[in-house]
Amino acid sequence: MRIAAAVKWYELGEISQAKAAEIAGLIRAEFIHALSRYKVDFMQYIAQELAEELANVD
Repeated sequence: MRIAAAVKWYELGEISQAKAAEIAGLIRAEFIHALSRYKVDFMQYIAQELAEELANVD
C-alpha cells in the first residue's frame, strides 16, 4: 500500500522521487522500477520546465 501511495503522490507531483522512495521503503532504483510496473513515467516535467532545460543545453 505504501508503494502505491508513493507512486500516486509522485505521479501527481506532490512529492519528489527521493521522498516517494523513502515513503515506499525502497531505494531509488527500486522505486523507479515500481514506477515502471505502475506505468508512471520516472521523469516528471511540465512543458515549461522541459523548455527551460532544453534552452540551457549547450
